[in-house]
Amino acid sequence: MDKRQALGISGENLACAELGRRGYAILERRYRTRFGEIDIIARDGQTIVFVEVKARLTGDFGGAAAAVTGWKQRRIAEMAVDYLSRHRLHECPCRFDVVAIDFDQAEPRVTVYSNAFDAPL
Repeated sequence: MDKRQALGISGENLACAELGRRGYAILERRYRTRFGEIDIIARDGQTIVFVEVKARLTGDFGGAAAAVTGWKQRRIAEMAVDYLSRHRLHECPCRFDVVAIDFDQAEPRVTVYSNAFDAPL
């Protein structure tokens, strides 16, 4: 495993812990589709939440949250449609959250951006 993969897994573990602390139920990790991968799929009450996790060692190129571009948002939305269709959850409310983890301090900073995308699915 290379450093980038290790950072990603560490970030996902921290994200799952924080989401669990907030009451989310983790349904899937690393859900793969033909469009790519959704880091975490969770349930927050009755809402299905598609979570993108971004971890950064430094702030050299902006914080972790800055890495979720419009292109990435569209990709995640395509994957979310796939998930909802395969699991027959067409009527289920859903949203997109981003968990940003910045490792540039003594302790990692975990920030959850609920409903982070402009438009819900």
